[in-house]
Amino acid sequence: MTVKQLRAFLAVAQSLSFAQACERLHLSQPALSLAIKNLEESLGGQLLVRTTRSVALTPEGETLLPIARRLLADWDNAEELLRQHFTLQLGKVSIAAMPSFAGNLLPEALKAFRDRHPKVNVAVHDVINEQVLEMVRNRRVELGIAFEPESLDGLDFTPFYTDRFVAVVPADSDLAQRAEVSWEELLQGNFITLQRPSAVRLLLEDSVTSQHGRLPVAFESHQLVTVGRMVAQGLGVSVVPSLCIQQMQELGARCVALHSPLVERRLGLLRLAEHKLSTAAQALSDVLLHVRDWNRLNLPRP
Repeated sequence: MTVKQLRAFLAVAQSLSFAQACERLHLSQPALSLAIKNLEESLGGQLLVRTTRSVALTPEGETLLPIARRLLADWDNAEELLRQHFTLQLGKVSIAAMPSFAGNLLPEALKAFRDRHPKVNVAVHDVINEQVLEMVRNRRVELGIAFEPESLDGLDFTPFYTDRFVAVVPADSDLAQRAEVSWEELLQGNFITLQRPSAVRLLLEDSVTSQHGRLPVAFESHQLVTVGRMVAQGLGVSVVPSLCIQQMQELGARCVALHSPLVERRLGLLRLAEHKLSTAAQALSDVLLHVRDWNRLNLPRP
């Protein structure tokens, strides 16, 4: 039973006229008759009784009629739905992004995407760096934004830019008046940082342990917002990616350039290497990779 045969049957059953059905379907009488005949043969019995003057449905034809209507309606709806998805008149895409990026830089890119495709829904999962990788690998999202992983393991990574980490200090501290500060000077105070297994925490430990030993962690949190508020209250100092500078300053802390050593990490877009993106995900990927020139990113400066 094919869609073409069902359309032929429905046209005849609704008009009870082969001539009208031919006109409606733009088919010749022999082609229409053949379609009905093949449908009846595939189902095993007669659906229409045709005389020289009239056409009528058999009991089996009466049974098939409402079913044919539903099947063809579902078929047409499916065609239209997929057409709208492929043309981005409808659709949904899920993306995971580390909170520091999701809360600071992603909204501008999403605005550009919405201007292009206003009817596509975007679900943003703001989760820690490690969960971004996990969600992409498990296909819970099609795209992820995170620091470049040490091992791609089936992922594709396209860098946006290289982020340089900065010191975060209380606004009333002596360090807040400096143009730059060294790690040695910064670590004289209590250190506030994200909890493990945060990528930011692990990166900082890997970068400074050989020169300065273990971080003197006094306070830990799951969220950078909490870290910023703790620093603003004078509980200690911290280090965050440059993309968080504006957020830290809005919370009442101050950011200062950091050296000895410089801590840098590439940040970019992740996707499964062997996975074909949906039309909506591909469109969002194009916006993220091409609309915004990340290499000329005008991040706030300490």
